[in-house]
Amino acid sequence: MIKDFSFSALNMGVLATFVGYAASFAIVLAGLTAMGASETQAATGLFFATIGMGICSIWLPIVTRTPAAVAWSTPGAAFLAATAMLAGGFGEAVGALIICALLIVLTGVIPGLGRAVAAIPKPIASALLAGVLLKLCLAPALALGNLPLLVLPIVVAWVVGLAWNRLAAMPLAVAAFVLVLFLGVDPSAHPDASAITWGPVLDIVPPSFSPLSAISVALPLYLITMAGQNIPGFAVLELNGYGVNRPFLLRSTGIVSLLIAPFGAIPVNMSAITASMMAGEDAGRDPSGRYWAAIISGVCYVALAFAATGVTAMASIAPTEVITAVAGLALIPAFVAATTAAFSRADQLEAPALTFLIAGSGMSMLGISGAFWGVLAGVAIWGLKAFLQREPAVKQ
Repeated sequence: MIKDFSFSALNMGVLATFVGYAASFAIVLAGLTAMGASETQAATGLFFATIGMGICSIWLPIVTRTPAAVAWSTPGAAFLAATAMLAGGFGEAVGALIICALLIVLTGVIPGLGRAVAAIPKPIASALLAGVLLKLCLAPALALGNLPLLVLPIVVAWVVGLAWNRLAAMPLAVAAFVLVLFLGVDPSAHPDASAITWGPVLDIVPPSFSPLSAISVALPLYLITMAGQNIPGFAVLELNGYGVNRPFLLRSTGIVSLLIAPFGAIPVNMSAITASMMAGEDAGRDPSGRYWAAIISGVCYVALAFAATGVTAMASIAPTEVITAVAGLALIPAFVAATTAAFSRADQLEAPALTFLIAGSGMSMLGISGAFWGVLAGVAIWGLKAFLQREPAVKQ
């Protein structure tokens, strides 16, 4: 392992950590808060989610000798942020997180379950993801209209970063957010401003379980995590020439997700964006040594975990609209990619359109969220239209 180490891997590991964390911590906090978490409960969830992906990012690359980058489920957090709070509050949300983690573990154990998820048409899965992201992607525009002096500098920094290098967009936006927080928000108005600490303060909530939360939150969260994170993450490694043991990686990330879920942490999964950074030539000339970049990122994530309380407290000082605006900017590239993939089939536009509209509407029926109904409707219409399109050929 020592011979495989390179400074290119070190630099890329640190950069990937900064990009990954800066681009998504606000989304995680928005998701936990929307589910009813208090400030300390959100900090606890952020702490364990960061620790979870840090441990996986150290352990899996060592075992597999591949840049098996691990991240938290950013689209899953966006789904939570766009979902109505459960009747049982954050405790019921924690129960749904546990069920979701169990489903990921089972996918690594039962091959048929993975095949069933993969059988969902890609445009339907992409439309679900796009619908889930829609609400947060609208947040920057809405916040810009209500708080232009606070949000405009963040948007300008994001645009400048995007024009320079897309990987710099969110770090610059977060830097602008911190500057706006320092110059434009009065911290004394926050009741706990003087008590901000940087050490972990744990606030644990007993989980509660219900069939509605399993169907309405756990199942869509599982599908979004699989379709939006794990499957693209596997593809990135395979495209870069690395062998991937999918069941082992699913079992590993699923077990870690199961261990951290009782503390309010969202699932961890394979990463696509940071994996593409650490699997490329910028992480070292020798592909066999690039796994060090993932290990370095894991060490950095573990260190960042101990800043969760301070990060959460600082974020809570800012107006909620500003936080959701930062989260929305981070999700725009994912929204564009998901929308493009959703409508990639000219002969199958209605099914993904309905999935997108139902999932993005925020509706619920019988206590079950629109994400579930959107997938159900989309798959049904997709199958019906595919059958009708084949029927003339059969008659001939």
